[in-house]
Amino acid sequence: MIENNPSNQRNKGIFLVLFGATLWGASGVVAQYLFHTKLLTPEWLVVVRLLSSGLLLLAYDFIKNRDSIFYIWKIKHDRNQLLSFSVFGMLGVQYTYFAAISYGNAATATILQYLMPVIIVCYFAARYKKRPNGLELISIFLAMLGTCLLVTKGDFSNLAISPLALFWGIASAFGAAFYTVQPKYLLSHWRSPLVIGWGMFVGGIVMSPVNPPWEFTGVWDMNALLGILFIIFFGTIIAFYAYLESIKYILPTETGTLASVEPLAAVILSIYCLNTPFGLIDLIGGLSIMTTVFILTRTK
Repeated sequence: MIENNPSNQRNKGIFLVLFGATLWGASGVVAQYLFHTKLLTPEWLVVVRLLSSGLLLLAYDFIKNRDSIFYIWKIKHDRNQLLSFSVFGMLGVQYTYFAAISYGNAATATILQYLMPVIIVCYFAARYKKRPNGLELISIFLAMLGTCLLVTKGDFSNLAISPLALFWGIASAFGAAFYTVQPKYLLSHWRSPLVIGWGMFVGGIVMSPVNPPWEFTGVWDMNALLGILFIIFFGTIIAFYAYLESIKYILPTETGTLASVEPLAAVILSIYCLNTPFGLIDLIGGLSIMTTVFILTRTK
């Protein structure tokens, strides 16, 4: 009886999405620690994360459903869609995000990635030749303002972050936009763990020639191992599962809005765990970008 209480179900959904998004933010901070302190490369970490997480998700899907995980490859259209999602969606968003952290920091990289909703708005406006409405135009303005403040810290004559950090951060927003829009067909016809699992595993295989998983660079010790395991299990598997489960209990629009706690978690953990500088201008810039998420979610 208690479990079927609508209020309890809603609270469970809210907790799950906040928990998952917080783990995503934390995994970015752990990645920053691995890159800057343990000198790991984003290429190696992406390969290991994608291959390991992909295999675990595929194993989970097979054990839970007792169904073939290979049938999706037998349908030409779905196979092409999955390959595109794996390379340009999954691998694209993972590598660009980690590269942005490597050249900058987790807080800035995560906030820049949340330019994704505005990019999606602009894409659909161009595709369907439809002028953005008032709220969408406000969101575009806030996104541009927030980005400028974040990367210049108010001094518009100079960049306050590495040009490569800015490039990869914006690239990760485009990757996240593709990752969000492209697999809509696949996710409506196949199980989510199956699609995401194959996307990760194939993306890892494609990236392997760049940096094979057995070619490790950096400092290998217990802290590095724990950081890698945290990213694989907590920052990927558990976070992904919690996010998907939350959709069962609350509306997708609510899930999308609450998931924006991810950059907040990244900022707080970066400041307190890694002493990343984050001033008032950074805060205003970050809030400007995050406000677009709430506006665009409410206009759907």
